[in-house]
Amino acid sequence: MTSYSCCLILLLFTWNTAAYGPNQRAQKKGDIILGGLFPIHFGVAAKDQDLKSRPESVECIRYNFRGFRWLQAMIFAIEEINSSPTLLPNMTLGYRIFDTCNTVSKALEATLSFVAQNKIDSLNLDEFCNCSEHIPSTIAVVGATGSGISTAVANLLGLFYIPQVSYASSSRLLSNKNQFKSFLRTIPNDEHQATAMADIIEYFRWNWVGTIAADDDYGRPGIEKFREEAEERDICIDFSELISQYSDEEEIQQVVEVIQNSTARVIVVFSSGPDLEPLIKEIVRRNITGKIWLASEAWASSSLIAMPEFFRVIGSTIGFALKAGQIPGFREFLQKVHPKKSSNNGFAKEFWEETFNCYLPDGSKNSPASTSFHKGHEEGLGAGNGTSAFRPPCTGDENITSVETPYMDYTHLRISYNVYLAVYSIAHALQDIYTCTPGKGLFTNGSCADIKKVEAWQVLKHLRHLNFTNNMGEQVDFDEFGDLVGNYSIINWHLSPEDGSVIFEEVGHYNVYAKKGERLFINENKILWGGFSKEVPFSNCSRDCLPGTRKGIIEGEPTCCFECVDCPDGEYSDETDASACDKCPEDYWSNENHTSCIPKQIEFLAWTEPFGIALTLFAVLGIFLTSFVLGVFTKFRNTPIVKATNRELSYLLLFSLLCCFSSSLFFIGEPQNWTCRLRQPAFGISFVLCISCILVKTNRVLLVFEAKIPTSLHRKWWGLNLQFLLVFLCTFVQIVICVIWLYTAPPSSYRNHELEDEIIFITCHEGSLMALGFLIGYTCLLAAICFFFAFKSRKLPENFNEAKFITFSMLIFFIVWISFIPAYASTYGKFVSAVEVIAILAASFGLLACIFFNKVYIILFKPSRNTIEEVRCSTAAHAFKVAARATLRRSNVSRKRSNSLGGSTGSTPSSSISSKSNHEDPFPLPACAERQRQQQRGCKQKVSFGSGTVTLSLSFEEPQKNAMANRNAKRRNSLEAQNSDDSLMRHRALLPLQ
Repeated sequence: MTSYSCCLILLLFTWNTAAYGPNQRAQKKGDIILGGLFPIHFGVAAKDQDLKSRPESVECIRYNFRGFRWLQAMIFAIEEINSSPTLLPNMTLGYRIFDTCNTVSKALEATLSFVAQNKIDSLNLDEFCNCSEHIPSTIAVVGATGSGISTAVANLLGLFYIPQVSYASSSRLLSNKNQFKSFLRTIPNDEHQATAMADIIEYFRWNWVGTIAADDDYGRPGIEKFREEAEERDICIDFSELISQYSDEEEIQQVVEVIQNSTARVIVVFSSGPDLEPLIKEIVRRNITGKIWLASEAWASSSLIAMPEFFRVIGSTIGFALKAGQIPGFREFLQKVHPKKSSNNGFAKEFWEETFNCYLPDGSKNSPASTSFHKGHEEGLGAGNGTSAFRPPCTGDENITSVETPYMDYTHLRISYNVYLAVYSIAHALQDIYTCTPGKGLFTNGSCADIKKVEAWQVLKHLRHLNFTNNMGEQVDFDEFGDLVGNYSIINWHLSPEDGSVIFEEVGHYNVYAKKGERLFINENKILWGGFSKEVPFSNCSRDCLPGTRKGIIEGEPTCCFECVDCPDGEYSDETDASACDKCPEDYWSNENHTSCIPKQIEFLAWTEPFGIALTLFAVLGIFLTSFVLGVFTKFRNTPIVKATNRELSYLLLFSLLCCFSSSLFFIGEPQNWTCRLRQPAFGISFVLCISCILVKTNRVLLVFEAKIPTSLHRKWWGLNLQFLLVFLCTFVQIVICVIWLYTAPPSSYRNHELEDEIIFITCHEGSLMALGFLIGYTCLLAAICFFFAFKSRKLPENFNEAKFITFSMLIFFIVWISFIPAYASTYGKFVSAVEVIAILAASFGLLACIFFNKVYIILFKPSRNTIEEVRCSTAAHAFKVAARATLRRSNVSRKRSNSLGGSTGSTPSSSISSKSNHEDPFPLPACAERQRQQQRGCKQKVSFGSGTVTLSLSFEEPQKNAMANRNAKRRNSLEAQNSDDSLMRHRALLPLQ
């Protein structure tokens, strides 16, 4: 049974070896063998298998010079390690390297070779088999390139825990250690690359892009991660297509139609060069220009795409490249390649033929290599320069440096350095095994592996715990997912001015280790869009919304397609493409363009504005006129007019008017808490004091003229003390109202934002409108009482109470304050204060003018009327008028009685008053017939009433002779009905009181 198994496995191994002839591998013996998988060709020839005969292995086509350079990097690293006295001394590393042809099938075919050899070694069949040509097991594999290929290889190698260190597979799916147990890599995974792509789009303020991905384990996960990042940044995707190098022409045409019809100018591509090549060729054929290509690392520097004939279409490419490394001596090693000198490298012969477009004489023209070339050339995909179906023979003396190929492009060693680093990672893991101290090892009980019998799983264990410093001084250690975290360079495609070739200009970098928001750096000055332009292209679904507007959603469209809506009043946006407008702070308002907030206009009844100045001038004028009247009354305080108007109350009345005019000034200027609490009480108390004085003054005279002959008791109660007490009591009620108001709901300064959007009205919040109503209502109540008494006493001598003028002043007062109520309720802002100021000034001027201006006019311009005789004459005339009316009423009654008894005519009572019949207007006001004669002071009064006129003649001497004058007047004017003349006697008796 054992012998049978041995034969079966050897048969499998023999078949596998046959499939890979001597010219299809690079192999060298050693104590420890490393496997390698590299894409020496870009693909395989399409061939239908009809299964009429045994299937043959497909042939690889389109030589990949970069793939061969990567293979050379592995060989160079192994030879450098073998020559190192410190790294794995006395140990020799060998290698077995196969061509994957950039396909999964060829990669698995090579992987089976590694697995089969390891399986033979695990069976320990040396005693049964003659294995003189035995090759040691492959303890680690370097490769593969594409993520899709590495996924397939990793699934197979993982079954046997053979470590696989990839140098170019960046799919994030490979970080899943549950599925890919033995996979590690020296390239960052695509998760960071997809994030970097989204960051670049956000940096250039693009939001409308298309995506293209290879339909494999590299493209699909990469573009999926990009979509996640784009969604977080509000980047919209117009289209998303999958491609493959094996897509038929119809599928390619369909993708190109989508690209051509799309309004998105930025296209994000997660693909390898071979998968993208058919699409780019069709785009070039249709001459679709103006697109910006954002390239993933797998094709950003691909020699299949970065060709001068494609540049007019993809010249605006921005791509990611791995950080370049330094490999000392590698340049010279590349130049030494020669088919005759590279006996261990079966790919050197084909490389030489492809480089110089010839064939080596010792090789067959129909060799697989030659056949591959001819097929590739016939399809227009070869790299050679020949045009014939057959190549000329090679001399072997060709100079490798005389031909420009991607093989000799060692200026930026990226993938090559990753290969170099992968080999050194395995070597350092072996070094850790070699130098392991028993008891400190990684295995059970601290044991160490035997370097001479090392197995693949033991190397994998040490790779997971690897930590060393590379030749550039950087620390190398794989994380828990088997990844190395690295940075990216950002490149822009330029045309070389020297030879017209495509060069990759580094224009920035992406630092994975930096904080979010600080990872991306781009030097825009180095970027050429389309190979010549410095202006950043536009790739947005909608035009940018300028500051002062916001993005408005269009129904049925992606969020990136929007309309620009002006910010409403009170809101602003100071950035482009604002999603929403921000509200201005409470004391600010948006400017005209809604791009910023400006302080709201502060409005109050200011001293400096014309309206405020006018009101102030009127208030000052009122204060001046009141002061002037007060000065006149003070100077002429002993004159009859001043005495007759109750001098002391007049002074108090003028003082209250001064307070009224002054209180209006508290309503002008910026309201403060103290002014708000002072202005209404000042206005209310001042007016109540004024009205109280008028009320007491009017009521006193009315009581005097309606009373009987005054006694000492009358004189006591009509004295000044009672008058001032009444004024105080009336004012005290208003003071109590104000105190309660200020205690319970004190007014305060208030910034009103609600009346107008752009204006802050600084006003006084009255605290309680009810209190304000009580204040004004009480004032109006006193004014109504005053008006009643003034109207009642309107027929008294004008020298005593100026009844007509007080009545007019009260009418003005009522008109003003009745008008004030609707005006106050309908206005707002500073006009509220202005209305109240106007009302105060109008009422104050009305009181001042009606009560005092007439007297000031008599005092200053009619001094002849400001005499005691004039005053007494007026009083006497009033007295006789009252007596005559009483006599007339009695006469009329007697006449009516006589007529009713016998029809006899009654005669009027005899008296010294002469009367004569006339038909003059009844009850005219008395007027002095003769004024102040030079030798004798006296006057004649003519009193007219219904049926006649009474002429009264009075003369007055000095005040000390008042009693005698009264007696003479009594004798000259004695009346028969003395008992009925109480009114006359009352007024005659009051003359000395004045």
